[in-house]
Amino acid sequence: MAKATKKQALGRGLSALLKDPDNDIKSVDDKNADKVVGNIIELELDSIEVNPFQPRTSFNDETLKELATSIKEVGVIQPITVRKLDFNTFQLVSGERRYRASKLASLKTIPAYIRIANDQESLTMALVENIQRQDLDPIEIALSYQRLIDEISLTQEQLSDRVGKKRSTIANYLRLLKLDPIVQTGMRDGFISMGHGRALINIDDQQKQLDIYEKIIGKSLSVRDTENLVRSLNDTSEKGKGNSAASTSGALPNHIAKGIKDFSEYFGAKIDVKVSAKGSGKLIIPFSSEEDFNRLKKLINSED
Repeated sequence: MAKATKKQALGRGLSALLKDPDNDIKSVDDKNADKVVGNIIELELDSIEVNPFQPRTSFNDETLKELATSIKEVGVIQPITVRKLDFNTFQLVSGERRYRASKLASLKTIPAYIRIANDQESLTMALVENIQRQDLDPIEIALSYQRLIDEISLTQEQLSDRVGKKRSTIANYLRLLKLDPIVQTGMRDGFISMGHGRALINIDDQQKQLDIYEKIIGKSLSVRDTENLVRSLNDTSEKGKGNSAASTSGALPNHIAKGIKDFSEYFGAKIDVKVSAKGSGKLIIPFSSEEDFNRLKKLINSED
């Protein structure tokens, strides 16, 4: 406890340094930068602005109030992280719940780590830090992955290394963004799970997708029930086309049904299989863009 008190006192001293225009720090090479960057410093809440790159868009009011009550009792245990924008002006990188709760608790200052980072570095830090959280919904995670791919120009393989997740896991999250916006909202609000969403992705017709979504909610269908319903619908569609080939796992021979999961995980995509009555067939590997096609090609070539 004595160590923590000493560090807090140091933070108050360094916060005074930041208010001195003659010692303004603009880069890691400036005088006194080593005293500030990486240390815990007490910053005025009014000097901190919310991060526009924050991937999390919704905050539970009740849990925020609970956190505010805790902060009133014991203070902010884990410092937030900010980046310096201008003289005595900072922007949140991570810790927005603590920041909001501290305001609710009527605090004037908050302990913070100061980083000096450009917009791209700030976006990367904010997204990666938030992806590691346990309370983000699947769509928030998917949007964070997509932003890292689009705005930082990361491939799925590079993203996999950056966030410590399997590439197939990342691909499964990204596929959720193909769902109808109403279904995505339902997932964000907790009406359906990611498992439900992954089943619904296999319905191309958006109206049918929404019809099943309403059945999931109205009848409290489990993920297994939803998968069976989607499989049944796809089977009916195939028969309606006069196609005698099997294209869903429920109609596949056992040896193929058991192995197709390995193909899907390897390629990070839902692999379609068509098998004739004679036992011959073909695999269909979908791709969503030129980048996704090149990713698949790279995976296949890597086996040479």
